[in-house]
Amino acid sequence: MKSIIQKIKEQNITREKGEAAAIRLEINNPMTEKNRRNFLKKSLLGGISLAGMMTLPIEDTIAQATANVSRSSNPSELKITDLRYCLTGVLGNTAIIRIDTNQGIYGLGEVRDGADVRYALMLKSRILGMNPCNVEMIFKSIKQFGGPSRQAGGVCGVEMACWDLVGKAYGVPCWQLLGGRYRDKIRLYADTPESHSPEEQLKLIKYRTEEQGYTWLKMDLSIGELKGIPGTIVNGKFWESGNKDLAQWGDQANYMSYGNTEHPFTQIQITEKGIEELAKVAEHARSLVGYEIPLSTDHYGHFDLNNGIRLGRALEKYRLAWMEDIVSWELTDQWKTMSDALETPLLTGEDIYLLKNFKPLIDIHAVDIIHPDLSTSGGLLETKRIGDYAEEHGIAMAMHQAGTPVSFMAGVHCAAATQNFLALEHHSVDLSWWESLVKTTDGRQLITKGFANVPLMAPGLGIELNDEEVKKHLHPKDKSYFGPTPEWDDKRSHDRVFS
Repeated sequence: MKSIIQKIKEQNITREKGEAAAIRLEINNPMTEKNRRNFLKKSLLGGISLAGMMTLPIEDTIAQATANVSRSSNPSELKITDLRYCLTGVLGNTAIIRIDTNQGIYGLGEVRDGADVRYALMLKSRILGMNPCNVEMIFKSIKQFGGPSRQAGGVCGVEMACWDLVGKAYGVPCWQLLGGRYRDKIRLYADTPESHSPEEQLKLIKYRTEEQGYTWLKMDLSIGELKGIPGTIVNGKFWESGNKDLAQWGDQANYMSYGNTEHPFTQIQITEKGIEELAKVAEHARSLVGYEIPLSTDHYGHFDLNNGIRLGRALEKYRLAWMEDIVSWELTDQWKTMSDALETPLLTGEDIYLLKNFKPLIDIHAVDIIHPDLSTSGGLLETKRIGDYAEEHGIAMAMHQAGTPVSFMAGVHCAAATQNFLALEHHSVDLSWWESLVKTTDGRQLITKGFANVPLMAPGLGIELNDEEVKKHLHPKDKSYFGPTPEWDDKRSHDRVFS
């Protein structure tokens, strides 16, 4: 045993000499900033080496080992020095941002899928020099630049990256910073795959539930399913695209297109035959899934609350877990009308920014479940607050997520810390390379049998980017990879919103 200890001691001495030499090189480098140089000098001078500890009595060894929990950072002197990005091809385009500091640690965040990374870049000049550990102060200083849906992507991405930095600086997981965890694994919900035949669809569903292990599924139930079936829709042809589709994500450049027209203003109606056809789709899915697995529905089309109620009543016998976004989230009174008329739980929220905009829905119980996406709702802390407020009113929280593993893990930490949480969306289940974009810092699997694993000890979000894999999946229009962004360094406006 003594020979083993001696061998370990010699190895540690060699390693520590190398680390000390590297620190001295950085101190002597004229490019090293003053704050960083001072920090490195303190690191070099502070404490005894691990090798020296090998000769101490056990009491002194324990005292020395616990004197400073984390030597990787001095949180009170941490400063933001840079903000950079890469644009991935996940869900069309989803940007990952990196906030760098004067102490060599950095935080990862994400700008919501489909949002412009410039929503985040324009915030760089407003956070340079700030201590990222003051997350709430930073958030309050930049939240004026967020808005509904993708407009909040920059603010939420910065907030996300700050929490990752705080966790790394203090050596604790993000869920601990939110008040602790209620659960060690996070239930996920995944889309039910569609196919050209019932037999093939059954195979795909069995793969999803039996092999992949998902215990909650969601399916689209759109009037798009009625394409080519005569007598199912009133006033549909007027809104069709060139491909004869009612395309929710179609001609975004045309302000008056179907996809850009709010639900009450299309005057599209579903006939009784159309309602029957959509009910058949739900019945078929329920017969394949069974009743042990919750089944949610989404993406119905742009029609008014009256048709939403008619469809909802036809689907009630299938005991759906929820009907999602039947009309736009702003129409609080209409949500209340539908909620009073239907037994099926109603849900909305993926495009709502900040707790104050969830409150009207929650206060009058206009929905049964809220559905924030923390890449829009305000980040980890604001989403935790939204969940807590809903809990006080007897309303549950599911979480929308459609992005890279960065926002996914942010959702995992928030879900772990929120009591009334139901399930977190995983939108890239069938993207074979999605999980390989990151590596966990504690060696755990990201997902096991339909559940995300909560990092119990890993600091921050508990992940780092797998650089080579991310580079393989950058968006074709922007192949840069965390390149310098000096053009965003200068603040050019007075931002205060009051006189």
